[in-house]
Amino acid sequence: MFDQLSDRLQETLSEVRSRGKLSEADVDAAMREIRLALLEADVNFKVVKSFTATLKERCLGSEVLGSLDPGQHVVKIVNEELTALMGGVSRDLTFAQSGPTVILMAGLQGSGKTTACAKLARHLGASGKDVALAACDVYRPAAVDQLVTVGEQAGAHVYEQGTDRDPVEIASWALDRAREEGRDALIVDTAGRLHVDEEMMAELVRIRKRTKPHDVLLVVDAMTGQDAVGVAESFAEAAEFDGVVMTKLDGDARGGAALSIKAVTGKPILFASTGEKLEAFDRFHPDRMASRILGMGDVLSLIEKAEQQVDERQALDLEEKLRRDQLTLEDFLQQMRQVRKMGPLSGLIGMLPGMGAAKQLKGAEVDEGELDRIEAIILSMTPGERANPGMINGSRRKRIASGSGAKVQHVNQLVKQFDQMRKLMRQMASGKMPDPQQLAQMAAGTPRPKMRRR
Repeated sequence: MFDQLSDRLQETLSEVRSRGKLSEADVDAAMREIRLALLEADVNFKVVKSFTATLKERCLGSEVLGSLDPGQHVVKIVNEELTALMGGVSRDLTFAQSGPTVILMAGLQGSGKTTACAKLARHLGASGKDVALAACDVYRPAAVDQLVTVGEQAGAHVYEQGTDRDPVEIASWALDRAREEGRDALIVDTAGRLHVDEEMMAELVRIRKRTKPHDVLLVVDAMTGQDAVGVAESFAEAAEFDGVVMTKLDGDARGGAALSIKAVTGKPILFASTGEKLEAFDRFHPDRMASRILGMGDVLSLIEKAEQQVDERQALDLEEKLRRDQLTLEDFLQQMRQVRKMGPLSGLIGMLPGMGAAKQLKGAEVDEGELDRIEAIILSMTPGERANPGMINGSRRKRIASGSGAKVQHVNQLVKQFDQMRKLMRQMASGKMPDPQQLAQMAAGTPRPKMRRR
């Protein structure tokens, strides 16, 4: 989402860093570029005006202009102000000391609210909480059925009474059930409309009074740009909410909503949905997002994703196999699957420091189909072939290619790459550093996922 803004800001700050000293004219020029970049990203113009005024004041301070490396100071200031603009320190949900924590979800129709309920349920379930969902959207066709389906996929209990009862009564009944059954959390999916109206707000207020939620979360579609900010303002005026769930943050929108919503409404973004799958849902960290926008990466989020997906015992077993030179294609397949569970590889690349500025990766995304092909090739092998790729002769390669829908050339590439990788690991285990030319040759023979331009 922030690609265009990220490119413009990094280019501007790169120009600032290249100067040994900064003058007021240099700062003015940088602020002008930053202002244009934010406006093009659809950031609220009042927010842009306030943001750049604060930046300019800080950048013209004696600490910056008089320092030996003023460019780095400016980058630091921009990072800090971007973080503050998006809410500063990330905030978690408010959990009840006893009884179920009630989370009321609100938003317009089409914002992804029902799916966001299931994603939040899965997120809380992953931390060991027993979560239930209340189906209170009785107006949208199939809304209840949708919540039942995605709720079951998320591993949550779904309380529903069809579409004939009053949503307020359904919410109250669901809360009683959650208390009786000792649930840790109850997420209430309320009705959305095509636009903000009095009837919708009145119903939301009644459900809020009856359930007394610990948090009211507004679900907004990042793809709607400044309209999302307008919706948030309307909800803030009519029915107070505590935080925002930003959906479709992986889309092609320019990012103005995510950068404006805290400054305009005073309410922080608590969670962000970054894909269609239920696991594509995380807490929103303003400091980490600011670092990613400025091309500094997001190592903490990358580590957290790895910790969630990588089994510690498997990791120790793999380390032992590497030391003994016993790595098999089965191990390779398991590791590839664990990495893919962390999310799209193009997203993981963006979390690496400096990768956001890599010219060859700009506007590129990983073709996941190539990884599917590698997996299909390995799955078409017998257990003996996966354990000992050296036994795969010509006839076996033809059979494997036929079984996986690939070409013999692709099978050859995979076997060759795996053999080279094992040799490399053997060298490193013996304390020898690999020759750079050897690494280049290995990379040249690797069936790498293709990078295609968006």
